[in-house]
Amino acid sequence: MSEAGPLILIVEDEVTVRRSLRAILVDRGFRVVEAETAAEGIQRSREHNPDLVLLDLGLPDRDGLGVVTALRSWSLAPVIVLSARGQEDDKITALDAGADDYLIKPFSANELLARIRVALRHVAQRSPSRDAVFELGDVQVDLGRRIVTRAGQEVHLTPHEYKLLEVLLRHADRVVTHRQLLQEVWGPGHGSETRYLRVYMVALRQKLEPVPARPRWLVTEPGVGYRLRLDRDLASS
Repeated sequence: MSEAGPLILIVEDEVTVRRSLRAILVDRGFRVVEAETAAEGIQRSREHNPDLVLLDLGLPDRDGLGVVTALRSWSLAPVIVLSARGQEDDKITALDAGADDYLIKPFSANELLARIRVALRHVAQRSPSRDAVFELGDVQVDLGRRIVTRAGQEVHLTPHEYKLLEVLLRHADRVVTHRQLLQEVWGPGHGSETRYLRVYMVALRQKLEPVPARPRWLVTEPGVGYRLRLDRDLASS
């Protein structure tokens, strides 16, 4: 294990990929511990309590989703899935299981590092205080007062529009799946009515985005869900 910075656990069975990831991370000052199977990954996570986990789904002994489930039973460490599986269903399943982000192989070192920085910065902000104030350019959202303003003028949001925005803010810079949003905004009986989300997201963008057709803050993750992007690292990676 290397000797400085936040600790990252790499769970990956391909030796060349692990070596490449280790080199990238150590060069940026991270500590690294490695595992090549799901069982070893769970064991290492318990032994070392990593600050973040990079997880491949195609492990030899067990699907990587089992590692996500096991981690979530006791750890809040962010999990970034690194997988060659690019199907939307794979992304949705991983995110619904508790992963924080999903990168499809191959990916650039810069994008990986940007996602890691974002995940680490937001560990303590997953549940912002109820009186938190967020700024999106000239838009200000005051959760305590339940007031949204743009350029100093109050913006009227319907109850569902406001709840949708609030949920995205509370998961800022993380992908939130369609299912998660529907259940948090409309209730546990809803999970497949994605048309609701499209309609309300269009309305939110019209009210909050500088150029609604090219959203800066309320970003679509195609086929998966939405991300409210506060951190510009994700835009410049």
